[in-house]
Amino acid sequence: MKRLIITLFALSAAQLAMSQNGEVREFEANGVKFEMVCVDGGTYQMGEPGKTEETEVGSFLIGRTEVTGDLWKAVMGKNPSSLRSRGKGQPVESVSWNDCKAFIEKLNQLTGQKFRMPTEDEWEYAARGGSKSNGYKFSGGDAVGKVGWYSKNSESRTHPVATKAPNELGIYDMSGNVWEWCSDPYEGVESLQYVIRGGCFTDTSQACWVWNRSKNAPNAMNEICGLRLAMDK
Repeated sequence: MKRLIITLFALSAAQLAMSQNGEVREFEANGVKFEMVCVDGGTYQMGEPGKTEETEVGSFLIGRTEVTGDLWKAVMGKNPSSLRSRGKGQPVESVSWNDCKAFIEKLNQLTGQKFRMPTEDEWEYAARGGSKSNGYKFSGGDAVGKVGWYSKNSESRTHPVATKAPNELGIYDMSGNVWEWCSDPYEGVESLQYVIRGGCFTDTSQACWVWNRSKNAPNAMNEICGLRLAMDK
């Protein structure tokens, strides 16, 4: 996979628009570096097998990994994760949807960029490998243990990001480790809840399927929920 490292403040909108599919862009906030993967837009069959819907997404960038506790602390001053998830490189957890919005707002102030949460459509497209998809059940393969941390291999804890195999676009941990908040409200429920995707370290393999989805209240802070950044290309 082609890697291109560019200083954050030199990254223009024109440069982002020229990014190639699967290319990695590096950013930095208060001394902590993180990476985004360029995803070319396209059309795909979204949803559970037998119940799919043709869905079109534009081009965007998405986090190569889940947001780590290190990055969260660099931006917000404190890592809110449970004690077992405070090791270097582990995904942040115990953050609500509202917390994530506040984190992203401050990150954007620090960097001058326009990061956001991914839409559910974008999340699933990226998890499937975008235009490079091989049609796997999990993000990166059909054997969940090779690509994700779940109930049978996690020892009931999160693990540092990017320690399992990536998917076709070079993106890590979109199956397992922590559930990831999306920007979309979850339809068909009486009270406002938001979509979470990807499954987590306490879940069975079925929860980690790329089409599986769940929901949570915007103020809910669970040890199983984190986030992944996105931004327009």
